[in-house]
Order: sequence, then C-alpha cells, then structure tokens
Amino acid sequence: MKILTLLRHAKSTWDDPVARDFDRPLNKRGRKAAQTIGREMRAQGLEFDEVIASPAVRVVETLDEVSEGYGALLDIDYDKRLYLAPVSTLLEVIRDADDEAERLLIVGHNPGLENLALALTREGPLRAEVAIKYPTGTVAEISLPIENWVDIDEGTGTLTRFIRPRDLDPELGPDEDS
Repeated sequence: MKILTLLRHAKSTWDDPVARDFDRPLNKRGRKAAQTIGREMRAQGLEFDEVIASPAVRVVETLDEVSEGYGALLDIDYDKRLYLAPVSTLLEVIRDADDEAERLLIVGHNPGLENLALALTREGPLRAEVAIKYPTGTVAEISLPIENWVDIDEGTGTLTRFIRPRDLDPELGPDEDS
C-alpha cells in the first residue's frame, strides 16, 4: 500500500509585477493558509518519505510556510516537470519515485493536481468535494493498493483526506480566484 499526498500551492499574488508566472510569490493570506495547513498536517500525523515539488516561487514559499507550521523542515526534491504539469506528467514523476518511499508528497499546481486526484479515484464523498473545487493550499491524500510507484494507475485509489484551509480557519475561506 502506498500513500500519495497532493498539496496545491497556497494563494499567490497577482499584484506583484513579476515578469514570469513562474516567479509569482504568495500573498499574505496564502502564507497564513500554508502555515495553517502545516500545523494540521502535523496534528493529523502526516509524514512523508519523499517530497517532490515544482520549483515555482509560489510552491517554494508554500513549502517554507508549511514547514514553519509543521514544525520541521521537509527534505524536498524540486522537479521542473511539475511546473503546471498535466496528469500525464504528474504520473511520470510519481512513477519515477523511489519505491522505498511508502508516503509520497507531490506539491504543485492546478488544474493538474485536481485532475490527478479525480483520475486516480472513482467514488466517495471526498472525491465529490474535489470535483467541486480543489482550492489553493489544499491537501488531498490518496491510498493506493500498489507495491511500486510504477504501478500507479487511474481509478485504483481511494481519497482518504481532503483538507482545505477554509475548513481550518473561516478567514481563509473561498473567494472568486482561489
């Protein structure tokens, strides 16, 4: 059994005049949300054997804030393939993961993460929530009945957690562009 956790980067700013989307930083609410999610990950006992993340600024800053809330630094491998990756690329990265890792955390972007969570699972109340919206800063955990990451396949997983920042703090609630 493998556990795949997906974390969408926290809310970034559109007000910063950066030249590239890749360089957009988090906004104040995003920083608070990421710390809140980090605390909740620690409270729920989430641990990871391997962490692979997009190197985009908003993802790096999300992980800095998550680590702050979590109370420990995460050992992160940054992989350029994860920047705005579609499901096919996300699956490629996951299949390349170390099989010694039982619990893998992937940190990246939508729509890829949302589409991956929907592709890997087929039913259940948490899946219905993902289908409605996968907001910024949200964690989805999927249990997979596989021994090796290369065997990951669509429709074989069960969504076991879906933690949105707004569920932890109403001030981190939805707005038109989360």
